Amino acid sequence: MNEDIQALLDAMAEALKQRLSAQGTPDPVMVGIHTGGVWVAEALHRRLALRQPLGMLDISFYRDDFSRIGMHPQVKPSNLPFSVDDRHIILVDDVLFTGRTIRAALNEIFDFGRPASVTLAVLVERGGRELPIEAQVVGKHLSLRPDQQVKLRGPDPLRLEIVSIGGDQ
Repeated sequence: MNEDIQALLDAMAEALKQRLSAQGTPDPVMVGIHTGGVWVAEALHRRLALRQPLGMLDISFYRDDFSRIGMHPQVKPSNLPFSVDDRHIILVDDVLFTGRTIRAALNEIFDFGRPASVTLAVLVERGGRELPIEAQVVGKHLSLRPDQQVKLRGPDPLRLEIVSIGGDQ
């Protein structure tokens, strides 16, 4: 898949700037979801020149399918180096599919406190939502067959790959 990831990130950063400006959002913070969401968030954080350090979430223990998928061997600790109370948070992930990852991320964020707002930014949005979750900023919309997934590979360089999967997922 030949995508210009840098161009998608530039467009996302511009859309976020416009959205934040229109809302009059003061001093937002950004949180990336491990692993691909952190890569995207790092790039957006640089482009937006945000003052607060980047936060990172590992939502492994918050997934509603945790007992089904078992312990993930590379669970990383979450790191939110700021208070989330009354903050405007930009939550970033690489791919929005069913919405379950975002639901888990929101649960974890709310365990840290109560934000003023959460804006969802994703590099790729594809059909197949199982929960009523929608991104406000999207780099690219994709239509894929049920037996396909889109994966972000990286971190340097970032590239998108469409892969075929088995019958269950």
